[in-house]
Amino acid sequence: MRPKIRRHICKEHAPKFSLFKPNGVPANQLIKRSIELDEFEAIRLVDLNELSQQDAAKLMQVSRQTFANILKKARKKVSSALINGEALILPTENSTPLRSEQEEIS
Repeated sequence: MRPKIRRHICKEHAPKFSLFKPNGVPANQLIKRSIELDEFEAIRLVDLNELSQQDAAKLMQVSRQTFANILKKARKKVSSALINGEALILPTENSTPLRSEQEEIS
């Protein structure tokens, strides 16, 4: 496996909480879905800040296709957690650095 490299992620908008879960159900009884830091950032940029995927990809310093793949994975995880009543584990400041498709290809 190739070494992971950091993507450009805005630290000012890091998750304020480490877990979202359905109300009234103990976390230890739930299936847990982890969302990566780059996936969290992709959702923030496109869905909250309403940037285009092209503009968001530039901010994260990845290709538009790589960004689209990141966003697709993120939305699937969030949708699954919401629809199936799963816990969503959010990344912390100490999350593992991430690699880009560009680096995997070279």
